[in-house]
Amino acid sequence: MADLSTPDLLYIVSSVALSLSGLAMVSIAANAYLETERREMLLLAIGFVIVVAAAISTTVSAFKQEFADAVVLLTVNYAFTTVGYLFIIASVLTRGRD
Repeated sequence: MADLSTPDLLYIVSSVALSLSGLAMVSIAANAYLETERREMLLLAIGFVIVVAAAISTTVSAFKQEFADAVVLLTVNYAFTTVGYLFIIASVLTRGRD
């Protein structure tokens, strides 16, 4: 691994923390869906999967590209994260409608 600066390490640590907490939410929502078969739990799990995938792929891509084209990288990240949050919002809005 190349010499990492303090900001690089902080970026990696925060990305790992975001990913682990997001995966915990995926696990909780997926288990709730399996127990209850409620659609909103499935939507919640899908939303967090997309958010976590965006975080992980952005971190990996940033280091692979040596942070070149940061605007494109962040734009793609925000687009995927927004889609994930739309699923999360849908899970809240559909709550109790089944």
